[in-house]
Amino acid sequence: MPPREVHLVGGTPWEAMLLAPVAVALRDAGLLEPVLVICGRRLAATRRVLAAFGLSPDVRVPPPAPVSVDADPRGVMMQRLDALWATRTPAAVIVPGRALAGEAAPTGLAAALAAHWRRVPVVQLDAGERRADLADTLADDADRRLAAQVTTIHLTATPNAAMNLLDERVPAGDVLVTGSTAVDAAVAVAGRRLRYETSAVATARSGPARPLMLVVARHPQTRGAALEGVLTAVRALVQRRTDMEVVMLRPPGPAAREHAGRLLGDLDRVTVLTALSHADLCRLVSEASLLVSDVGDLVPLAPSFGVPVLSLRWSDDLPEALHAGCARLVPCETAQIVAHADDLLDSPVRRDAMTAGGNPYGDGLAGRRAAQASAALLGLAAPPEPMPSPGTVPFGATA
Repeated sequence: MPPREVHLVGGTPWEAMLLAPVAVALRDAGLLEPVLVICGRRLAATRRVLAAFGLSPDVRVPPPAPVSVDADPRGVMMQRLDALWATRTPAAVIVPGRALAGEAAPTGLAAALAAHWRRVPVVQLDAGERRADLADTLADDADRRLAAQVTTIHLTATPNAAMNLLDERVPAGDVLVTGSTAVDAAVAVAGRRLRYETSAVATARSGPARPLMLVVARHPQTRGAALEGVLTAVRALVQRRTDMEVVMLRPPGPAAREHAGRLLGDLDRVTVLTALSHADLCRLVSEASLLVSDVGDLVPLAPSFGVPVLSLRWSDDLPEALHAGCARLVPCETAQIVAHADDLLDSPVRRDAMTAGGNPYGDGLAGRRAAQASAALLGLAAPPEPMPSPGTVPFGATA
């Protein structure tokens, strides 16, 4: 009898990256057959992400048309997934619980509801992530909270996320701390040392080896004076540190392009971009001496490479990173950014101390735990042990 299918549903390249370690672990275990169901528009980029893991989409579900045509993209996606599962019913459905900021797709909630109505158990990765402000649509917090109501097994990245679910009266037996598969994926991709896909980055990184500062300023609130503060800080740091290189992701749009060109366009050793592939982003994080970012999704990746983070967040939604000391919350003010960056770049000891306690978001084994939890749900394996607290086992050790 062939293994039963488990459908892993994603709508963006980032979600594909979260699902890939689970698909690989399911394939390697041989108890269940992973089927990657891809619903997003960026098929070529998603294929590249999956190819880095030796995977490819198994099922392509057409995404909803623009809102002007299909007013309810979640409803359309639910109908299309329901049609798929009416004829090809999986034993379980796995959905990512957190999308990359600015890349949100209506896939997670739609897949969870469609599976629930077909009486198919739902496994949610990175479950329990919550924002204090429910109105923060960038975090898709409402979708995550609604999906939790029909999720069978909640796999969380951290104990804090697990506590969020317990506070919402999710039974403790349905929650497991696995770590984030984003950490697994980043370590795997960076470890392969793939050739940079972005020509400007490939050119910049082909020269003499220099300390790298990766700057990501993509949050919608990083505009105007806030963006000015970040750009001016980058200029000041590059001018005073003649051996340092900067790769920066700026906001899209002509105003941000003009702003960045005016403040950084005359500088060598600075590469400013509006987009990077996920493989390039993971490798840059792994090579950086310092990450300065207003995108919280990147923070969980950095500690696995010993990279400290200056988090330019607009609200404190990274309690694990701040508590563990691997990130500092810094306002988008030139003087503050420069002072904290100088403090860390001048002292390898202080830099290393920030990540010496391990990565609170994962140990590289989340994909295996998620695969085993899925098999246990279907009676094919024993439940996995939860992820130990950082520092209790060496990174990458067998659970």
